[in-house]
Amino acid sequence: MMLRTSASRVLDDSDRDEVLDLLDTDPVANVFVASRVRTVGLNPARLGGQMWGFGPRGGLVSLCYAGANLVPVNAGPEAVHAFADRARKQGRRCSSIVGPQGAVSQLWERLEPHWGRARAIRWAQPVMATAQKPLVPADPLVRRVRPEQFERLLPACVAMFTEEVGVSPNAGDGGALYRTRVAELIRIGRSYARIDDGRVVFKAEVGAVTPQACQIQGVWVDPQLRGQGHAVAGMAAVVEAALACFAPVVTLYVNDFNRSARAVYRKVGFHEVDTFMSVLF
Repeated sequence: MMLRTSASRVLDDSDRDEVLDLLDTDPVANVFVASRVRTVGLNPARLGGQMWGFGPRGGLVSLCYAGANLVPVNAGPEAVHAFADRARKQGRRCSSIVGPQGAVSQLWERLEPHWGRARAIRWAQPVMATAQKPLVPADPLVRRVRPEQFERLLPACVAMFTEEVGVSPNAGDGGALYRTRVAELIRIGRSYARIDDGRVVFKAEVGAVTPQACQIQGVWVDPQLRGQGHAVAGMAAVVEAALACFAPVVTLYVNDFNRSARAVYRKVGFHEVDTFMSVLF
């Protein structure tokens, strides 16, 4: 059967309602993309990239966010073929491909011959979620970060990013974009930390929010203080705050080889609901 690559098109704000309807069919897996669309719409200048659609107007079946990340949504084999063809012709503009394991692996299989070798591939990243009160006591010293604490928090954020991704967020533009994002999350009340006498003990952010779900990111504990329970109690505090302030379901995804982190999340009450994959450049 011939693959209908012609069904791939760039979407705009006239498609917003249909896009959100599709994203809402899996609010946990799609929380990042849905949060972006709900916040800024589909105009590429505001979205920070394009939204590609597969299927005719009124019959949209798949999406692919093409910005700093390439993120397929509900993408079967035909949609993957269409999105890969468009990405190949456009050339690589993203720093990663991330999303459901099946779609990302198929996308990468088609794009690798054209984009070249990836810096790293995270083949299996369990997606975890919870909708219940944490199973363990929350750390009462974990609080929303205040704007005046930005300079204190930033080094911990840079350390977390470098440890997790393998490169510093200060590379390229000197960290300007990363600093802006950290400051924005503080400003809108989605950055949490325990700071003892100026020392960041634990920190995490609620990076994406929709009415159905929110996603925790950037979980980090000072390396010298690990193994003392700060991660479990800190995550419990962030989950409590997220459930109270943002959405009825809290989610995150984690590398399968990070057994200690997965154990922390299970203790708090998270359970695995899906598997993501990331290709990093």
